[in-house]
Amino acid sequence: MDDRDALAHNLLLTTDSYKLSHHFQYPPKTEVVYSYFESRGGKFPAVCFFGLQYIIKKWLEGVVVTKEKLEVAKSVCDAHLGPGIFNYDGWSYILEQHGGKLPLRIRAVPEGSVVPFRNGIYAKSARG
Repeated sequence: MDDRDALAHNLLLTTDSYKLSHHFQYPPKTEVVYSYFESRGGKFPAVCFFGLQYIIKKWLEGVVVTKEKLEVAKSVCDAHLGPGIFNYDGWSYILEQHGGKLPLRIRAVPEGSVVPFRNGIYAKSARG
């Protein structure tokens, strides 16, 4: 795998830059993080939900965090945002305590559902 592949297939780097600092906002000893996704609206009054299975299988299934990916992500984030922003300890915990597998629970409407905007489409929770 060349450097471009290592970056392109690293889940730890597939986020908006500002989200890399979100872990500072959690109270100490936070054990569960919960978030949801919804369509806020647009040209049409509803959305046809599909593609979650693809995302799960491509990005979330199996071992996602490895030592190599962790070190690459830290290096990129340190260069981009400065040292100390990347949640190295949090990702190391996933690697050490969960074998690199994400402790996620995902609940969603069935794929193919047509959902009016401003309604939850899927929710995910992570337990450390």
